[in-house]
Amino acid sequence: MEWRIKSFSDLSSLELYKILQLRINVFMLEQDCLYPECDDKDLKGQHLYLVDEDQCLAYARLLPPNVSYPNCSSIGRVVVHADHRKHKYGQELMERAIEYLKNEFPEVPIRISAQEYLKRFYTNFGFKIESDVYLEDDIPHLEMALY
Repeated sequence: MEWRIKSFSDLSSLELYKILQLRINVFMLEQDCLYPECDDKDLKGQHLYLVDEDQCLAYARLLPPNVSYPNCSSIGRVVVHADHRKHKYGQELMERAIEYLKNEFPEVPIRISAQEYLKRFYTNFGFKIESDVYLEDDIPHLEMALY
């Protein structure tokens, strides 16, 4: 297994395929949510993922300031393959994502749109809730930030 971080242009066709396969399988099929998965933000971010042979086990999209939120960087599309959630890859994924963004953009807050049921997961990393619950693609979310 290997953690990788790459820009969109550095991803191979197979890497991109496996990343999108994981995102679609979880966000669209497992969560039964139809939404525009390819939103052009992938082109502007870094892609942090855990690969084992040719399978993507965990993934997060890391965006620079002013792509998703004004004056904030962002972590999104946080996902772990259903068969591998017991290994706590989500914990390491978030630690690596936060470390990367804090190194790349010191003093810039990190903002996320978190599914409400994961608020405890994100508050364990220091994220603070900054909104009421709102629906995003019919799923309850919270805006959270890490300063």
